[in-house]
Amino acid sequence: MDILIKNCTLISMAYDRPEIEENMSIYIENGTITQIAQDITPEIGAHIIDARGKICMPGLINTHTHLAMSIFRETLDGYTLQDWLTEKIWTMEDKLTREDIYHASLLSCIEMISTGTTTANDQYFMAEDTIRSAVETGMRLQLTRTVNDVADMQSERMKELEELVENYQGKYDTITLNVGLHGLYTTGRDTTRKLVASARAYKYPIHMHFCENQKEVEDIKRNYGVESPVDILEEYFEDTHTILAHSVKLTDDEIRKISRLGISVAHCPVSNLRLGCGVAKVQKMLEHGVNVALGTDGQGSGSNLDMFEQMKFSALLQKGIFENSKNMDSYEVLQMATINGAKALGLEDEIRKYRKR
Repeated sequence: MDILIKNCTLISMAYDRPEIEENMSIYIENGTITQIAQDITPEIGAHIIDARGKICMPGLINTHTHLAMSIFRETLDGYTLQDWLTEKIWTMEDKLTREDIYHASLLSCIEMISTGTTTANDQYFMAEDTIRSAVETGMRLQLTRTVNDVADMQSERMKELEELVENYQGKYDTITLNVGLHGLYTTGRDTTRKLVASARAYKYPIHMHFCENQKEVEDIKRNYGVESPVDILEEYFEDTHTILAHSVKLTDDEIRKISRLGISVAHCPVSNLRLGCGVAKVQKMLEHGVNVALGTDGQGSGSNLDMFEQMKFSALLQKGIFENSKNMDSYEVLQMATINGAKALGLEDEIRKYRKR
């Protein structure tokens, strides 16, 4: 059925449109936007929605989350990141079944839809069952099978990633894949090299946690024998499409280096605050041309999947820590939650386009 949304206030992320337009109409045919104008004549039988007094805007993009962690909501108070993972989360995750993953992911998809998110970047395991939940709810999803060296099971995890690619590459229009490297602090040189090689071979993005807290930074420096975690990015990740989740503990010089590498950052302010990690220097990243998008992390550390909450915290924190009320205006934050996220996932053209009649 065709749909006509009329009389809305349109907030657009398109480079060739004004930021805000009043009394606009949007025409949708077979699920695709085909017209955006003030006056549109619908086809006979089209469903008409009068959006007078309401805003129409792009769907939000959550660039870092763990959808099956809906059942771990509010499980971390008073824990550091590493203690929370090793003492609580990993032991519980070992007991999860495929049906657990499916239903927990389904809850997260419903939560995201209810708060305006239409696309998410998931990093977890048993990905087939998360895909099932996304397909059933109509969510656009990019995901992976996360790989690390914990418990010396990297070979099994690599095999599961390969099977995921074999079974799901191109199967659904709304499902894309990336290479999930859990983090340099849990993954050694050999596995890192293999994963980067796989990403290049598949032509996929790489999605990993990076410099979330100071202990992680020190672990990476010690395990890899480097002066800075960014040294590993320069050594292995040149000419890759990489999404770094968190990136809280970056110096100004390290920010300049990841900008040169063309790396995107998924900023997760609420999770970073809850875990006592600190506040990422997002304003500095933007000033150096880094593509910064937003994520919620999983509900275990982020509490919820509400991207509006992430936008609020992002703006307020950057105004506060740099003592400048002009930092991060509303439209810039909205870009981070939409078009910057699409760019980070390599879906900018797919998400931005609409077919003109």
